Order: sequence, then C-alpha cells, then structure tokens
Amino acid sequence: EAQLVESGGGLVPAGGSLRLACTTSGFTFDNYAISWIRQAPGKERETVSCIKNSDGSAYYADSVKGRFTISSDNAKNTVYLQMNSLKPEDTAVYYCAADSFHGYGCYDHSALELWGQGTQVTVSS
Repeated sequence: EAQLVESGGGLVPAGGSLRLACTTSGFTFDNYAISWIRQAPGKERETVSCIKNSDGSAYYADSVKGRFTISSDNAKNTVYLQMNSLKPEDTAVYYCAADSFHGYGCYDHSALELWGQGTQVTVSS
C-alpha cells in the first residue's frame, strides 16, 4: 500500500526552525515528485515547495524562498523541508503529496495522487 507519513511539526517561536520529513513507502520513489502543501485556517491550500525525485529540480513559493529548503534522500525514500526564519504566517497544517506526472501536482493539486495525513506547524509571535 502506498503511503506518505509526515513528521517534524511543532510549536516554535518566530525566527525559529523546523525540519519536516515525508517518509514514503509502497511506490517507486524515483518516479514521483513530492510536494509540500500547507493550509491555514480559513485559507486555501498553498504549494510551499516541491521536488522531482528523478532529477532533484525544485520549486519554491515566493513566500518561502530563501527561508525553506527542500531535499530528497532517495536511499531513504524521504523528502525533507528545512524551514528557517519561521514567521507567524507560516502557521498551518503541512501536507506532503505525490504525483507521477513529472511534478505537475506542484501546480495543480488535482494531479496529486497520494497524500499524507498532515503535521501541524505553529509559529508564535
């Protein structure tokens, strides 16, 4: 069974850091792109970052460029999101999701085939 499990969320003060992990199983990791998507209360889902495991190419939303870094460990079938200089507006539930359409799910969430259960990130001011 294909599965994605997020970990690493928590409560941090503004300016702090967290590293989220998306551990995957049950599918061919290299054939998929992984997206990190967040949703804050009352707001629409927003793609934060995504990475194509086949070549490591990455995308970042303008709101997180320079602060967040996505990386992939193909040996562990895990994608990480290092989040630095966190702001209160980064508070959200963070989901990882996967698509086999060459990363199209990064831009169109309807293309995402697999989702994790989400992990809460709360940044206090």
